[in-house]
Amino acid sequence: MAKILIVEDDPLMSRMYHKIFTFEKYEVEMASDGVEGFEKAKSTKPTIMLLDIMMPKMNGLQVLEKLKLDPETKTIPVIMLTNLAGQQDAEAAMAKGAVKYIIKSEHEPKEVANMVKEILAGYTRNEVPTA
Repeated sequence: MAKILIVEDDPLMSRMYHKIFTFEKYEVEMASDGVEGFEKAKSTKPTIMLLDIMMPKMNGLQVLEKLKLDPETKTIPVIMLTNLAGQQDAEAAMAKGAVKYIIKSEHEPKEVANMVKEILAGYTRNEVPTA
């Protein structure tokens, strides 16, 4: 079962994404700020991570940078999930190693879940299934 870490400081958004990914049969871990998100990424080793940009303590771009510099976490695919629609933010996130940049207000949670499935499928398609 894929483990997803959702780093989101908005309690309503957190609950909504927790609910949809639990319904989709993911193991879900939550963090409510950047520092907690980075620590949970190191301790839980998620299969994939959804990371908000605007957060307390450490913003999502700072978390992403730290994740990609750390040998233990640099291979975790990170999707930036934010309400910031600026082209510069998207480019900065992709340059720092994010695999996708999703603007929350433009996608229903179900669409986000489907995007996560597609990304995970791409990461696992070369793995040989065991009998």
